[in-house]
Amino acid sequence: MELKKNPEADLERRKSSLRWMGIMAAMAAMLVSFEWKSFDETAKGLGDYQADLVEDEKVPISFQQPPPPPPPQQQQTVLDIVEDDEDVEEELQMEDTEVDQDTEIEFIEETAEEVVEDEIFTIVQDMPSFPGGDGAMLSYLGKNIKYPTLAKESGIQGTVYVTFVVEKDGRVSDVKVLRGIGGGCDEEAIRVVKSMPRWTPGKQRGKPVKVQYNLPCRFVLQG
Repeated sequence: MELKKNPEADLERRKSSLRWMGIMAAMAAMLVSFEWKSFDETAKGLGDYQADLVEDEKVPISFQQPPPPPPPQQQQTVLDIVEDDEDVEEELQMEDTEVDQDTEIEFIEETAEEVVEDEIFTIVQDMPSFPGGDGAMLSYLGKNIKYPTLAKESGIQGTVYVTFVVEKDGRVSDVKVLRGIGGGCDEEAIRVVKSMPRWTPGKQRGKPVKVQYNLPCRFVLQG
């Protein structure tokens, strides 16, 4: 008995269509596998990213307050207390110093330097002089000096230097020995100088002043 195949059950006729269906199914599976892998990687990346989003612990910043400024120093006012017996100087009043064409200017002449009365000079413009000059003074000394006996007996001779002050009125004062020779010659020179007449006083800027004068007195033995 011969078997007869149903045409609808013949697989040879559907071979090409089944082949395409298999290809389509394989492609669909590949697409599903790709999509699933990308989804996993995306999910994994999102997880990592979310982990990176965790903020670090914030440490509060501490600020140190600056010290307060020192209090301003109080100025103390010093009062000058004046007793009742003291005179208080009157306040100076400032005059108007504006100068115009009608203002008169007063010129004040400079006064010469005042000479101190008690000052003793050694060199002045006009030196003091003995009445009659130096020749008259040497003659006066030769006539009035007496050679001391002790100096003659001891053979003492030489020069005694005497200093004195010629006052403003010409008197001789403050007679002293600068260098003596002894034997009574120093005392004799002082005596003679003190007995001198008044000199012509020295002058500084036309005014008489005190002048210190040095005088040598010679003691010579004559044979």
